[in-house]
Amino acid sequence: MLTLAILIPLVGALVLAVMPKITQDTARVIAVGTSAVSFLLLLIVWARFDTSAGAPAFQSLAEIEWIPSLGVAWRVGVDGMSLALSLMSGVLFIACTAWPMESSERPRAYYAWFLFLEAVSLGLFLVLDLLIFYVFFDLSLVGMFFLIGRWGHGDSQRAALKFFIFTLAGSLAILLAIIGLVLSVDPVTFDMRTMIDLQPLAGMDLRGGLILLGFIVGFAIKAPLFPVHTWLPPAHVMAPGPASAILAGVLLKMGTYGLVRIPFQMMRETFADYALPLAIIALASILWGAVVALAQTDMKRRIAYTSINHMGYTVMGIAAAGALLNGSEGAREMAMTGAVVEMIAHGLITGALFLIAGGFWTRSKTYELDAFGGLANVAPRMTVAAVIAAFASLGLPGLAGFVAEVQIFVGTFAVFPWIAAIGLLGILITAALFLRLLQQVFFGDLPKAREGFPDVSLREGTVLAALLALVILIGVYPRWLLDLIGSASSAMIGG
Repeated sequence: MLTLAILIPLVGALVLAVMPKITQDTARVIAVGTSAVSFLLLLIVWARFDTSAGAPAFQSLAEIEWIPSLGVAWRVGVDGMSLALSLMSGVLFIACTAWPMESSERPRAYYAWFLFLEAVSLGLFLVLDLLIFYVFFDLSLVGMFFLIGRWGHGDSQRAALKFFIFTLAGSLAILLAIIGLVLSVDPVTFDMRTMIDLQPLAGMDLRGGLILLGFIVGFAIKAPLFPVHTWLPPAHVMAPGPASAILAGVLLKMGTYGLVRIPFQMMRETFADYALPLAIIALASILWGAVVALAQTDMKRRIAYTSINHMGYTVMGIAAAGALLNGSEGAREMAMTGAVVEMIAHGLITGALFLIAGGFWTRSKTYELDAFGGLANVAPRMTVAAVIAAFASLGLPGLAGFVAEVQIFVGTFAVFPWIAAIGLLGILITAALFLRLLQQVFFGDLPKAREGFPDVSLREGTVLAALLALVILIGVYPRWLLDLIGSASSAMIGG
């Protein structure tokens, strides 16, 4: 089932690549339909997933030998964390392929790259083999490179190149760390479950610290964290709106997911030794992302910097969860659950925000906040969507962002109270920057140049309504998500 969920988007991409010239609408229908079938398979896996206390951590397992001499195999399986991230990714890919193209050029290739990116993204979250994880991690760069470089605007090729070089450098650091980790096991294996059980680097201070450094550098670039975040704002600004939504909603989560799945779970002792420095880096990302976002006059750059801020919250929760090998288990489990919920919430919320920003570019060819004002008078549906997404991002109770952040901060206060206290300033600044954005764009006087500004179309409104309905559902009734993610957090902290 999981293998099919990965292969179906890949087959869809190949079909679009070899089909003769087709219309944009036909290509979009194929892409949306293919993504929907893959998502349906993930829903079936979810329906069969056992979240009870005695259930195995990884379920829906399948394994086929590939390179037996190296211990490499096609291994797939899910725990509550990877299943939740896969489901969120499936929703975002359906939304982004359904969203109108900003440029009508080469629609067949455009949707084919989206499906390719969906296949490798789901593959990364679902595989349980380190080598195949790395292959998917690298392939995700290829899909996003072409989506930014070929369908972006402005200096999109430069932004795509910077994105590729930065994240490729990070992936090479991860490869070196994987090699070091794998060579510490005899016989050699790339099986993630074996690595988690063996904890091969326990007691190896210098070697373990260097391998952990490789993982942290690579995943920090992908997340991204301060100070290795500089590739992100230009990539977002130059990318088409749907590509920005996938970049923020799915690709950034590869960094935080990898941080949990590999060093957190496979190097618990070493991770605990360096959890405090990691928490300080997360705090710097929270404050830097929020302060710099507040200073931006470009809508997309402002949203992009809030992603650095929110990934800082996620990593702060991960650091707090891994800071101790024993003690404060309840608080640490809460911090880890909050971190994963933050990944899901950020994906949905920021995905919606970037789609809205893409709608602004389609209608006006600018992201400058000063070019707008009073749009609530002519685009009430877009205003409602932007207000909900902005309030969710700043952590308003009753929305998904609050559910994540309250767990992160409660859990972190038990482990790193001063870091959590300072981190609260990030929420205050985030509230200010989003309220200011809403005031500038949607309220006040309507410029004459914007009197004919179109509201969201039926298709755009349907996509935004679906994403924001999930944001509200998680905020109002989060138990269904917390049960799923909590089963994984409990196994991680208890293991």
